[in-house]
Amino acid sequence: MKNRLKEINAALPGLLLGIILFGVLCQITGLFFVSDKAGYSIGIWIGVLTAVFMAFHMAISLNLAVERDVKGAQAVATRQNIIRYFIVVIILGILMITRIGNPLAAFAGIMGLKVSAYVQPLFAKLSRKEMSGDTSNEV
Repeated sequence: MKNRLKEINAALPGLLLGIILFGVLCQITGLFFVSDKAGYSIGIWIGVLTAVFMAFHMAISLNLAVERDVKGAQAVATRQNIIRYFIVVIILGILMITRIGNPLAAFAGIMGLKVSAYVQPLFAKLSRKEMSGDTSNEV
């Protein structure tokens, strides 16, 4: 499975891992601070699933953009970004209207994509150290 994800984009497995870990961290932390635990949990995991979708969509969009010239790549990237954010607005809107889950919790889950993107290089560095057997404390 990891190899199939790497075929799409080399950073995708680490990005997905970070999104899920962030979701678990938010789930555990939030349960101590919210009164509507069910709404919060549903919101978090809808947000995490949305972030996972966005990560896959972004990886595929990057592959599409790389295959084009500069002007075509910019057009594809812009169009795909608009599609991604339009879907996020729709999902948050559905949560606000139906009250199935907490939209703020869903937004926090979606932000897992951003957090994971910042932390992913650290995950990659740590996994390379583990694979090579390097236990030195170099930074």
